[in-house]
Amino acid sequence: MLEQLTVLYPREQWQEQARGKLSAWLAAEFPSIFVGFDSAPAGASAALVASEWDRPDFDTWRFDCDVDEMASKDAFTLLIADDRGEQSQFPLEVLNRVQRHIDRRNRHSQGQLFDRVLRRHRKLHDLSKPLVRADYNHALDVWQWVLRLDANASAALQLAALFHDVERLASEADERVEHLAADYQSFKDAHARRGGEITASVLAEAGVPEAMRSRVAELVAIHEHQSDDAEVALLNDADALSFFSLNSNGYADYFGPEQTRKKVAYTLNRMRGGARKRLDTIHLRSDVAQAVAAERA
Repeated sequence: MLEQLTVLYPREQWQEQARGKLSAWLAAEFPSIFVGFDSAPAGASAALVASEWDRPDFDTWRFDCDVDEMASKDAFTLLIADDRGEQSQFPLEVLNRVQRHIDRRNRHSQGQLFDRVLRRHRKLHDLSKPLVRADYNHALDVWQWVLRLDANASAALQLAALFHDVERLASEADERVEHLAADYQSFKDAHARRGGEITASVLAEAGVPEAMRSRVAELVAIHEHQSDDAEVALLNDADALSFFSLNSNGYADYFGPEQTRKKVAYTLNRMRGGARKRLDTIHLRSDVAQAVAAERA
């Protein structure tokens, strides 16, 4: 798990007041992460530099795989170098992307039952397949967004975040097909309904009580629509934020600009106002940012 973020900075930048402001901001969003600052000592090698992060050709997939490798070796510190300047939100943007490796939980997700489900969920995913790895990382990321949006999120909602796209393991583990759907909403509705059925079966095998697994399956089955159900709405917000913070670059590279514009429009339509405001703190590649700006205009 990620335990510490160390930010390297040019010696002439980052006055104490600026560091204090950024530390408070990060602590509010990621209270379990220790954030340290250093003035780029000789020989220090950062995993990521802000000026590279900003490049439109930055390889986010390679970065994600590198971070996954670090996380496989137990607790780790992520070292990044910020050459943007004092007002940079670069550290927050990075934590947004790697939060799947932060052990954020609440009282509803502590204990043996949730741990057992997490292990079962992991075993479902063959991480040697790039699309499955992307879906697994997205599932963990949506779970973490749920907890950021609602620190008291129920166990059912957290499990729904983990399993909301489980149907893809059957239909899109080797190749994406959503762009081929004649009716995109109908395709997504069928995906959600089947996901609910799969979720109910997996949770039953994991020993989750019937009432809880029924609620989780319900949330998964209806999550592709706007809803007056507060938990469905929050799941949609978390799913959408994860698309933009983690998946949008890969989606654009895989599907191309036309399908990406459709996906951006579909995703924004599912988000409430508060979630949309958080897009201002998320790093968007220029092509994705342009698609978002066009829809928000």
